[in-house]
Amino acid sequence: MQKVRFGKTDLEITAVGFGAWAIGGTGWAGAWGSQDDDEAVGAIQRAVELGINWVDTAAVYGLGHSEELVARALKGFSDADSPYVFTKCSLVWDEDGGVSNVLKKGSVKKECEDSLRRLQTDVIDLYQIHWPRPDEEVEEGWEALSELKEEGKVRHIGVSNFDAGQMERAGGIAPVETLQPPYNMLRRDVEDEILPYARENDVGVIVYSPMASGLLTGKMTRGRVEDMPSDDWRRNNEQFNDPKLSRNLDLVEKLREVGERHDKSPAEVAIAWTLRHPAVSAAIVGGRRPDQVDGIVGAADFRLSDDEVGEIGSALP
Repeated sequence: MQKVRFGKTDLEITAVGFGAWAIGGTGWAGAWGSQDDDEAVGAIQRAVELGINWVDTAAVYGLGHSEELVARALKGFSDADSPYVFTKCSLVWDEDGGVSNVLKKGSVKKECEDSLRRLQTDVIDLYQIHWPRPDEEVEEGWEALSELKEEGKVRHIGVSNFDAGQMERAGGIAPVETLQPPYNMLRRDVEDEILPYARENDVGVIVYSPMASGLLTGKMTRGRVEDMPSDDWRRNNEQFNDPKLSRNLDLVEKLREVGERHDKSPAEVAIAWTLRHPAVSAAIVGGRRPDQVDGIVGAADFRLSDDEVGEIGSALP
């Protein structure tokens, strides 16, 4: 699997990485419904076996559970074969599972220690601020990440969900090495300022939700949406409800048509669409079972032609 340079870091990463949000399990605000832990571990291991060389998780996913599953999945790999592990801070939870945004230096450093413990490692390859909230604490939180890098507890530091102005502020303290924004066919606002800023400043970009949280995979149907468990956050998302749902399912048929020319799934076309942007280094792709990984990994080495990008563009809302 081909690798790309990841911004200012010294990392060479595959064009897709495994995203561990959905495997966090149930019982928290961002849950995707219940999850079989053995299948989650198998999905991560399958991704690594197929050549994916980085896993992205966060402390808040499953309130720590996702990080624990990542550690469990990677136990069987040698150091040479083990992927890079990226995780995030700034979302903390109380004993009742209530989540809040904190970027105070002491809190960020405690989060790092907790993540190191759950991941069963001495150093995190990439540590990211999950959300720039509260905005007035961005500088303090970024100072904490800079210090963690100096202390050798993290190798590289980055941000997620930051706008260009917030990256500029953080960059006055220490270089912003990476950015993780949401980006897909249904969510293109980052094309205006954020991605151009990243490209101009050599900030490595890994986009999340390239398949619009499963909506663009080709496997989402109206019936499947209706059968989602009550604790799946997507049930209340406007993209999964009419009038937008009908429009989005029509778009998937266009992706299917393009993909069939290359023996690719709609999901792989959706991922490749994000990778065509010159500012994007790689895309985060989730999987809850090993077979789901098989259906998306082909996007890593697949590129759309300019004509196909235009064809898809004509079908976009």
